[in-house]
Amino acid sequence: MKGNNVAHSKLRTKRDFSLNLKRKKFWSEEEQRFVTLRVSCKGMRIIRKNGLEATVKEAQKKGYVNLV
Repeated sequence: MKGNNVAHSKLRTKRDFSLNLKRKKFWSEEEQRFVTLRVSCKGMRIIRKNGLEATVKEAQKKGYVNLV
């Protein structure tokens, strides 16, 4: 995502906003193994609340995840 740094003098310079992605291992009950995902902190909270399998199925239904 792109944006501007705005100085006190209202001078604007371009900057990049970095995403808040982390590598995290989650235990999959269906596969009986750990799965490593790159997920945001908000995504971690959603997975913790709804469960891994339910979250992945909903993401696939919305078109966010493409598993091979």
